[in-house]
Amino acid sequence: MFQSIYYGKISKEETQRLLEKFGTEGSYLARDSETLPGAVCLCVRRASFVHTYRIYRSPEGWTIKTPPKVKLQSFQTLDKLIDCYRGAAPDNMAPLLHPLERKLLGQNSPNKELVYMEM
Repeated sequence: MFQSIYYGKISKEETQRLLEKFGTEGSYLARDSETLPGAVCLCVRRASFVHTYRIYRSPEGWTIKTPPKVKLQSFQTLDKLIDCYRGAAPDNMAPLLHPLERKLLGQNSPNKELVYMEM
């Protein structure tokens, strides 16, 4: 699952463009963090905004950065993290409803130019 929504090293602006053009309410994708090496950004379209959540590797596993006083949840794989938040996103997080999969956009590698394919 994670590999199908992982776009690699694309910018925040490119992410917003993709989710605006090809996504709907609750569409999401993952990309490399531009500011924190090794971290991943989970980007979710909600209304006319893109909400970004930083995922990082901790000694316990993969964790989404949460506000202070919110208990961290760790997962052994990124797939398990995505599956958990697809099932029930916390109140402070936009719901993950529709994966914006690269293959649906005709993109096989994360850094290849995107081409929209009508199905």
